[in-house]
Amino acid sequence: MRYPQGGGLTPERQAFRERIRLEAAERFAAGASNAEVAKDLRVSVRSVQRWRRDWHDAGTEGLRSAGPASRPKLSEALFTVLEQELAKGPVAHGWPDQTWTLSRIKTVIGRRFHKSMTLSAIARMLHRHGFSHQVPARRAVERDEQAVAGWVKETWPQVEGPWRRSTPGCASKTKPASR
Repeated sequence: MRYPQGGGLTPERQAFRERIRLEAAERFAAGASNAEVAKDLRVSVRSVQRWRRDWHDAGTEGLRSAGPASRPKLSEALFTVLEQELAKGPVAHGWPDQTWTLSRIKTVIGRRFHKSMTLSAIARMLHRHGFSHQVPARRAVERDEQAVAGWVKETWPQVEGPWRRSTPGCASKTKPASR
């Protein structure tokens, strides 16, 4: 795959798939049926049908790879610069808190690179490069971790109570009447 989380083919994988299609073209010329070609090349019959139609219409050139559908808006070099900008933090770019949102990243891309991208395109680009959605933990600035740990260890077990009941429980859904 092209990216850590998928999203395209490497040039090697594109070349491999092109070789499979060209091998299918040789078998078409030899008179092999679609089912035979599909079985031998370990692909679906539907793919072979599509390849045969393209081969019939445009010959072997119709089966060659057309390359990637489009170039990314941000090249790898520009994405590296974007990573450096994101590492500076939102405060360095004029926002009051330390939370990056897609809208803020879109604004940074527009200001820094003079390019416009949709929020979904930005999300996909970040995901391809290994970024993940994270929500910051909301904790009080005054929080004392040692005091919290002590409370959980000493006070909480007393509040929670014992695990077992002092009297045996009843598995019946209806309790017997008291006398």
